[in-house]
This record gives sequence, C-alpha cells and structure tokens, in this order.
Amino acid sequence: MSPAPQRPESPVPPRDEINRSRETALTRAVDAVAPAVVSVNVTAMEQVRYRDPFSDPFYEFFYGRRRPRVLQRQVKSLGSGFVISADGYIVTNDHVAGHATAITIAFPDGNTLEAKLLGSDPASDIALIKVEPDKPLPYLAFAANPRPIVGEWVIALGNPFGLFEATDPTVTIGVVSAVGRDLQPQEGHIYRDMIQTDAAINRGNSGGPLVDALGEVIGINTAIYSESGGSIGIGFAVPGDKVQRVVKELRDKGAVDRSYYIGLYGVNVNARIARALSLNSAHGVVVDDLDPNSPAESAGFQPYDVIVAVEGEAVENQSDFVARLYDFRPGDRIHCSVIRNGKTIELVMQIGRQPG
Repeated sequence: MSPAPQRPESPVPPRDEINRSRETALTRAVDAVAPAVVSVNVTAMEQVRYRDPFSDPFYEFFYGRRRPRVLQRQVKSLGSGFVISADGYIVTNDHVAGHATAITIAFPDGNTLEAKLLGSDPASDIALIKVEPDKPLPYLAFAANPRPIVGEWVIALGNPFGLFEATDPTVTIGVVSAVGRDLQPQEGHIYRDMIQTDAAINRGNSGGPLVDALGEVIGINTAIYSESGGSIGIGFAVPGDKVQRVVKELRDKGAVDRSYYIGLYGVNVNARIARALSLNSAHGVVVDDLDPNSPAESAGFQPYDVIVAVEGEAVENQSDFVARLYDFRPGDRIHCSVIRNGKTIELVMQIGRQPG
C-alpha cells in the first residue's frame, strides 16, 4: 500500500503581496483624492446686539427700554473645500466662506495660501474661492454620470470640527442612502434634490467633497441631521451637477442670476379652498392674481388655477413652489401642471427677469 501523498506546505506570502491585498478601489480613490482636499480658514465680521446689563429699570419703566447697541466683532471659523483646477479654483459652502473678509487655505502637504472669495450663492450654499499657487495643484474632477446610484459606495473627506489643519483629510466611507431629498430652507439656503449618505459628516466637513469609488466628485458635503451636533449617519450633499452649474456662473459672472419675475401671486391650498374648488386634496398653490403682460399671464395662467407640479415634481405649497423656481434661471422655460375646473392641464412659462 503506497503512502498517502503529503500536502505541500503553503509558502508564506511576501509582505508586498499582503500589502497589495489590503488595497481596494476605495483606498485607491482616497489616495488619489486626498491631496486636493483643503481646510478653509475664514475670518468674518459678525453683528452683535448688545444691551447694557446694568441699565436702570426705573428709567426704563418711565422712558422705555434703550435701543440695544449693534457692535461688530471679528469671528473665525474653519471648514473644508476641494481644488477643482490646477490654477487654484476651490469650491466650498456659502455658509463656510460666503461672508469672509479674509481666507487662508491649508493644504495637506502643510503649505498655506491666502485666498480670495470670487463669488457665493446663498440659495445653493456654494462658494467659489481662488488661490494663486506657484506650481500646478492636484485637483478633482466631477463624475461624468451626474446621478449617483442608491447603494453605491461613497467617500466623504474633510476636516471635522477643525481638528486637523494642514494635514491629510479625515476619511469616512458609506453608501448613497437616497437621492432627491428635499430639506427645509435654512438661513436662506434652499436644499433640494440632495444626496443622502450614511458616510459620517460632522461640523467642519462642510464644503468637502463626496466622491464615488472612482475618486470622482458626486457632491459637496453640506448638512447633517443630528440632535447632538455629531454624525448619526444622516448626512446630505449638494449634487455634483448643481455644483458645476453654480460654479460656472460664479466663475464667469461672480454671482448667480436670481432676478426672477413671473408676475403670479398665489396662496396655499387649505381644506376650505380644496372644498370650494372640488379638489381631491389640500395641496398646491392657487393663483390669486396676475400682473398684466407678465410671464405668468403670457403662459395662460388664470385666477383660481391650482399649481400642483413643476417639471413633473409635486408642489405642496408656496414655499415649495418658490424653492422649485430656484432650480432654474431667468429665461428658462418651465412646465407647470395646473388644475382648472377639475381638469389637469399643462402650461409652459418662461421665467422673466426683474428690471434693474
């Protein structure tokens, strides 16, 4: 009887082979993206109302309270951003740099440069700044496919809480949790069609990039939902296609044209109005009045029309309607779904521009 064959011992893989096995598409993406992610140090002036804590109650009883003094103070803050061109254009959030009087950019290699605010758009919460480098900078490209895939891996990069200035950015990884999320307006920022992700985004990450597994930008980290102030896995990014459009306008003109005019005045549909107009539900905007020869009148709007959708997206109320208009510019043509006399019709309106 022949002896059983002996299994040869497995050779121990060399160290470089083990290291290669640790690399993934995500680690390669981080390695490519990180050099273009920066810290944005901002100095801004803030107005503060000051009331004398030692004011005389007796005087105030007879003569009324003194008007509080308005003082200005210098405040410093820190956010994130990313380079989008070799000659030094940098994208961040409006709420990071929109009111800056001085900006310093700290790069991962330890260098710092003074920056200039070229333009900012509060509505989309996007700002464009510029440095003057002495050599070409590493920069990021936006994804060719503007619509991310729900469930795909994404990477959020930035400087959380301003802890690690002038060094490599902090990296968090998650997935696209949802797309097309609409949030409530906050301090003039209108957050529509946002990308939701569970990649951890904390204060200070604002303005940093959200990239896919190819290392291409699909959004800009902007907001979180949190009761504690820290990440609970519900973060939001402005989608890359919107960022590109706004950045182009800021680069070319220094501002985004928000001089909308449609000449339409409406009120929210409530239960009473819904009953009076025989509507199935109490949502939408009912036209109350129109300016003569206005874009709305030219489009065929009439009093008591109920606007229920713009470009196929439902309109719940006036705020929703106005926010939807902010996706467009004066001169754009938009399709509106309107209920008139119990029937749904489609009207096409070209957004006008306010004089001056």
